[in-house]
Amino acid sequence: MGLGSTARRIVAAMPVRREVLEIVGREVVVTNPDKVFFPEIGATKLDLVRYYLAVADGALRGVAGRPMALKRFVNGAGGDFFFQKRAPESRPAWIETVELSFPSGRTASEIVVRDAAQLAWIVNLGCIDLNPHPVRADDLEHPDELRVDLDPVPGVPFSQVREVALVVREALAEHGLVGWPKTSGSRGIHVNVRIERRWTFPEVRRAALALARDVERRAPAIATSRWWKEERHGVFLDYNQNAKDRTVASAYSVRPTPDARVSAPLTWDELPAAELGDFTIWTVPARYMLIGDPGAGIDEAVGSLESLLELSARHETEGLGDAPWPPNYAKTFDEPPRVQPSRRRMSSKPLIEIGRAAKQAEAMEGLKRWKDRHPDVWPHLEPPDVLVDAMRGRSTTWTRIRVNLEHVPPALRPAQEPLDPDYDPWEGYEWPDRAGQAERTPSKKRVAE
Repeated sequence: MGLGSTARRIVAAMPVRREVLEIVGREVVVTNPDKVFFPEIGATKLDLVRYYLAVADGALRGVAGRPMALKRFVNGAGGDFFFQKRAPESRPAWIETVELSFPSGRTASEIVVRDAAQLAWIVNLGCIDLNPHPVRADDLEHPDELRVDLDPVPGVPFSQVREVALVVREALAEHGLVGWPKTSGSRGIHVNVRIERRWTFPEVRRAALALARDVERRAPAIATSRWWKEERHGVFLDYNQNAKDRTVASAYSVRPTPDARVSAPLTWDELPAAELGDFTIWTVPARYMLIGDPGAGIDEAVGSLESLLELSARHETEGLGDAPWPPNYAKTFDEPPRVQPSRRRMSSKPLIEIGRAAKQAEAMEGLKRWKDRHPDVWPHLEPPDVLVDAMRGRSTTWTRIRVNLEHVPPALRPAQEPLDPDYDPWEGYEWPDRAGQAERTPSKKRVAE
């Protein structure tokens, strides 16, 4: 039986449960503390907050004093998320902000976390992982961190990512730098390097590109610096994570995976045997209590980029100019064509696009329908031949799926078909701004309506 009107009014009047935590002398309110954020393991929002408090010193080492883009999962890890660059207008007086400028020319006040209370406050907003910029609030133009992001192509085992990480360590050491590894919490490994605050974002990115090319030279069979997915193999060193306005999950970030995996700092001795599933919201606090933070010395290991920038200069004299930037950045004078190889006139890769969708699950359903239509094609495809791209939208991501047919006999290769699904992330919006950023102005048609 349904509730009567009186009963409904009583239920509506019942206060929503809140948990008030005393943290470093401040009261932090956790709203809906019993809301399940990770259904498969039963972890709630309060569990997430308590996790971050248990590893607060380590987590703060990765974010303290840095502007942070808020990646909010208000309905938990299985729900949609959105990026919020601007700090919420309704916030305690003790939440610090700093104004950043972006490649688009716009500005925004972003949150700066310095203590455990501020950390708990942003987690209560639904921030499962932490995404700080590689700069400090007192100098927004000179990064103090070079970030090496090792991203395996589909089908590459984690053991190969570990192998490439060890090559990164060797290359960094030869250039006088110390790398601090951590699992990404997703599929790869991050190696963070503290650097002197002397170089601009473009210079840090140049150094990261030189390092990526050096690692590729040392281990060409398992590592690549190629930007376009259709040209990659093995493990991609994503040098563009060092471009301005790019962020990555920081140390001790929980990732939105079903088992709540953690981006866990490791020692180099631990790395060869580490497995991604070893580090979760349940296991990392006990590990932290037992061994402390393996990344504790990172702030004392500050190095210089001079050697890597000299390597970059040598690359240029050898004919290696700039490499592709993300599409929302101004083109550099020596950058190669910003067109994926499959779209160039003399394409070496026979790619077709399957579909575009607001959610990855919808895109994968479209891929399944394509597979059912072409049962003779699918057996010829290798895991890296299916390219699943997370594309940046206005405040969240959307998914594009393409298929590389190079391993399919020419007689069996299907032609490009209408996209299924055919999602337009820019419907209702006109052209991008001068930097190609995702935020656009409403179309005249939409305004008229």
